[in-house]
This record gives sequence, C-alpha cells and structure tokens, in this order.
Amino acid sequence: MARNIGSRYTAHQILGRGSAGTVWLGEGPEGPVAIKLLREDLASDQELVGRFVQERTALLGLDHPHVVAVRDLVVDGNDLALVMTLVRGTDLRTRLDRERRLAPEAAVAIIADVADGLAAAHKAQIVHRDVKPENILLDMEGPLGPGGAHPALLTDFGVAKLIDTPRRTKATKIIGTPDYLAPEIVEGLPPRAAVDIYALATVLYELLAGFTPFGGGHPGAVLRRHVTETVVPLPGIPEELWQLLVQCLAKAPASRLRASELAVRLRDLLPLLAGIPPLEVDEPDSEESEQQPAYDEQQYTPATEEPRRRGAVPLVPGPAPDSNRDTHTSMRVPAPDELAGGPLGTARAPRAPGRPRPGSARNKAAAVRKRRITLGVAALALCGAVAVGGWLATGDDDGSGAPQDSENSAPATP
Repeated sequence: MARNIGSRYTAHQILGRGSAGTVWLGEGPEGPVAIKLLREDLASDQELVGRFVQERTALLGLDHPHVVAVRDLVVDGNDLALVMTLVRGTDLRTRLDRERRLAPEAAVAIIADVADGLAAAHKAQIVHRDVKPENILLDMEGPLGPGGAHPALLTDFGVAKLIDTPRRTKATKIIGTPDYLAPEIVEGLPPRAAVDIYALATVLYELLAGFTPFGGGHPGAVLRRHVTETVVPLPGIPEELWQLLVQCLAKAPASRLRASELAVRLRDLLPLLAGIPPLEVDEPDSEESEQQPAYDEQQYTPATEEPRRRGAVPLVPGPAPDSNRDTHTSMRVPAPDELAGGPLGTARAPRAPGRPRPGSARNKAAAVRKRRITLGVAALALCGAVAVGGWLATGDDDGSGAPQDSENSAPATP
C-alpha cells in the first residue's frame, strides 16, 4: 500500500526493517529512491528532530562514489525520513550468509572501497559509528573489480548519531553493534574517526574468516574481549595483510591508520592476493565465553522489541528479514572490574577444519578420549605380555601339564 512521505515522495514497498526504522522503495521527482522512515517514537522526539535538521547540511553534502548519497531529509508530521539513492544490488551480510567467507582479493577490494567512502566522510567531520556488513551495499550494476568484487557503498550515515541523543542514552550507556565496537567506546570514550577504522577492520576479518575476531556468546563477553583480548593470526593470508589488520585492530585509537591510508595500503596488496582461495578455518567455540557473562543480561536492551531474525536491511528491491546483529543496541558501559580479565589475553583462536580449538570443551573431551584409548591399548598390551610370559614359562603343553621329551632333551638320571 503506497503512502506519501512529505509532499515530494511516495513509498510503495517495504524493503526491510531495522531497529531504527523501515526502508521503503519509493518514488521521487527524479525517479526511484530508497526511503528510510524512522520509528514513530523517534519522530515524536522534538530534540531528535532538531538534531535531524542540524545534520541535514552535512549529510546532503556527503557526495562520494562509495557512499550511498542522502538526497533529502523529510520532517512532516509524524514522518521523519532519509531519502537516499537506490542501489540495485544486495548487502554484504546477505553475501556472507550465502558464501560464508570471501577470497582475500575480493574481500580487500570491497573494504578498500568502503575505506575510500569513510575517508570522504571523515574529511567532512562525519563519523559513521555503525560500520558492519549490513550497512555495506554491493552495486550489482557496477563494473566488476579485483577478484570479481562488485563496487561497495557505505550507507546509514548519520543514523547512529541521531539515535544517540542525551535524552535517549545516558553517560553509562553505549550505542552500537557489539561485534564491531571499538575498545574506546566500550570504555565510555566519545567516538572519533578511529572507531570506524576498527569496525571496518573487523568486517575485513569477518570476510576472510567467516566470523568476527571478538564475537560469540553473551554481548557482555563480546565487549570485554574488545578491551582485554588480542586478535589471533588467520592462517593462509600474507603477512603484509595480517600486519595491516593488526594495526587497524589496535586497542589504542592513535595506532590505527586513517581511512585514506588504509584504502591505499589495501589496494597496494591486491596483486599479492590474486588467485588465493577463501581460507579454510572453522569458527572457534564459544562455550567458555558464555559461562561467565560480563554483566547482567537485563542490562542488554535492544532499542526495539522486534524479534531477532538473521538477515539484513538492504536499500534494494526485495523483502528481507531483520538482522540479528542489532543496530543501535543500548548497552551499559561495563565497570572497570568487569573489563579487568587479568593480563591481556588472546581472542578465540580459529582452528584448522574439523579440529577443536585448544582449551575448548571439545578439545578437552578429545584429550580425555585420547587418554582413555591410550590406557586401553596399554592394558591390552600388558595382558598380552602376561599371557605370552605364562605360555613361555610352561613350555609346549600336551594337555596333561607335564613337559614332553624331545631329541634335544638331557637323558634321565638312572
């Protein structure tokens, strides 16, 4: 059912739903558009509407080939909407769901595109704050790049900042998606451009490995890992790429590259990655991380009560389910004692396919089975040795228990 958005736009079809609102396929004076209609409770917040209007100039001025352009911002009664360019394609989460992981060349080409878009945003003093696969769109009508990668565009600029108003989030709360949150946000510091670099490096790790470096288990455990654990190497990628990842996942924001530097460094690595197949590693277990959450589950409250379902919120034609990686999740900032996990540890290590991670429950169970098998074999060997020893002690038995004479035996004494 069509509905008017302001006086210039008409929304025809729902493309997807997210925690901040609903994305519609719409029509405007210049043709098809994507319209992100924010939730009614957000539209009724006068402070948020004021911030929305203040951000209008900055968002409309952000024009880059790897950024989904915001064409207009609509404030009309109960409607609060961002009108954006319609991208004909899919989002990166959908591709990951289908392929699990990408070849390094394609993964790096996609992330280099996004880094270019972030560089333009950061130059305009705009921090995205929610970089993740759901917010990276792949233009299926664009020319193929290295590794067969479609051009990538970053979307949802400004939404995290709009949602994160003083009235909606206290100083003890943080806004974001747990798997991609930089350590300084977890520790309650204000978000700077470096948080986008950390999140983008996390996405690159996920494209290569099929899982995020610090994700898995209770959200509190995920937040704690960002602060207290170091990322472990991924087998099968060139050392130059790994060192770049490590630098951009550094705990200290000042140690990370700027977006423009990251884009250049990634593109310099593309010839080195040509022909390398997707990595073969299994996702690490998360039993241990789920045993002791960092804080009470009650403190983890999504900004919407909609059910979590796996999927994405694309700005492209076609219905899509909601994401289970909640956007703009409100979480309590963990206290220092909750983040203090002893000395800096190592994140959940990926393992070779079919092999359990060292220290995991599966690994411990395998070790127990191995010890039992070893003891069983040793017991059987011991029993066999005893039996053979008894047989040698009695000699060839004729059934009567008495030894038999042979031509080599000594003559009987008269």
